[in-house]
Amino acid sequence: MKLIIHGGFFSESSTNQETKKAKQEALSEIASLGHEYLKTHTALETVVYTVSLLENNELFNAGIGSQIQSDGKVRLSASLMDGKTEKFSGVINVEDVQNPIGIAKDLITYDDRVLSGEGAQNFARKNGHKYFNPITKQRQQEYEAKLNQNNNQGTVGCVALDVDGNLAVATSTGGKGFEIPCRVSDSATVAGNYANQYAAISCTGVGEDIVSGAIAAKIVTRVTDGFSLKDACDKSFSELKVLDGFAGVIGISASGEIYHCDSHPYMVWAAFDVNLQVFS
Repeated sequence: MKLIIHGGFFSESSTNQETKKAKQEALSEIASLGHEYLKTHTALETVVYTVSLLENNELFNAGIGSQIQSDGKVRLSASLMDGKTEKFSGVINVEDVQNPIGIAKDLITYDDRVLSGEGAQNFARKNGHKYFNPITKQRQQEYEAKLNQNNNQGTVGCVALDVDGNLAVATSTGGKGFEIPCRVSDSATVAGNYANQYAAISCTGVGEDIVSGAIAAKIVTRVTDGFSLKDACDKSFSELKVLDGFAGVIGISASGEIYHCDSHPYMVWAAFDVNLQVFS
């Protein structure tokens, strides 16, 4: 049983050290809770549970505390992939919900498994996801002051390998802040969130770069073709240099290899193998 999570990228400016410490402590707690949950649940159930915890913590750019788009609204995206069945589900730019990953979980049993905008919101309401305003006081102040919100870049994600050897991955984002309304990120695509029976990958960073590099699907395909997880990640990131791409990934292979890498410091992450590790 293994689990790794990420909390996006983090600005290393000296004024943000208190926030950085808080994020590291939160990642440590959430990774521990996720690993404990994994002991009695499947990988698929665990990644949904763990990403929900990340969405419920306003330190991270997903769910509560998400970035505000240029028209003053928060639109959330999230996706889920089961390595065992190779089914992918997700929501794109859904409004007024707390946990978009929960909607992705509900969609995985449907034939139409990726919904956007109003359709995603209607599905959410029909399936018990009540109205929720995810804008925090801090995010509203930042928006009104037109501050640069890039001190909390990226997304949140979780990859898990369960006791039966099954892999799953979940990724959730609140966007990059001040973007064109309804801009689509990588998080609800196979470029940013992908798994099969060989490996699972969750990405964070600049969505356009991740989509251009097809990062998550490319890495998993390379592991499927015989690469180690490290070599698959390193080769894919070497190709990202052509774009000067801004990305980070976390992953686990079916053999139990855990790996993370990023093109620009500093992605915050935590992993639980035998012992808990928290790094940024």
